[in-house]
Amino acid sequence: MDRLWAPWRGVYIGKEHGSECIFCAKLSAGLEQDRENFVLYRGDKVFVILNIYPYNNGHLLVAPNRHVGDIEDLDIDEMQELFAVTRHMVKVQRKAFNPNGFNVGINLGKVAGAGIPGHLHIHIVPRWEGDANFMPVLGDVRVISEALETTFAKLKQALEQE
Repeated sequence: MDRLWAPWRGVYIGKEHGSECIFCAKLSAGLEQDRENFVLYRGDKVFVILNIYPYNNGHLLVAPNRHVGDIEDLDIDEMQELFAVTRHMVKVQRKAFNPNGFNVGINLGKVAGAGIPGHLHIHIVPRWEGDANFMPVLGDVRVISEALETTFAKLKQALEQE
């Protein structure tokens, strides 16, 4: 395959990418913009946001509210809430999507794959048997089968039913 059309990426590509942290910007936008910014949950010390360039449907990011880039710089309360919310989001994803498993992880530093190295975050990626098909192997591309708005609505509903 020579071409894969992804016109929605033009919004990201055409933007000015300054030094402002995308997590901090989404968090400071306020509650009234949470749906638009895909902020799923706000806690005392951490928040949850939908990854807008997901590896799979339902890919969530759990991050401290405070702009902190290294796990060693988290305080005890941030660490506890970070893991408690991660655990809770796995439960919410099970309810919303019934995945067969999860990849949960942190990339510390740019060389480790951190796309936003200045603001630590935990990835929660739901996985299903057969979700790795021929497209990534042959086309070096992932197929995401659901719109972000639909995924967000399903997760929000599952979260509110807790």
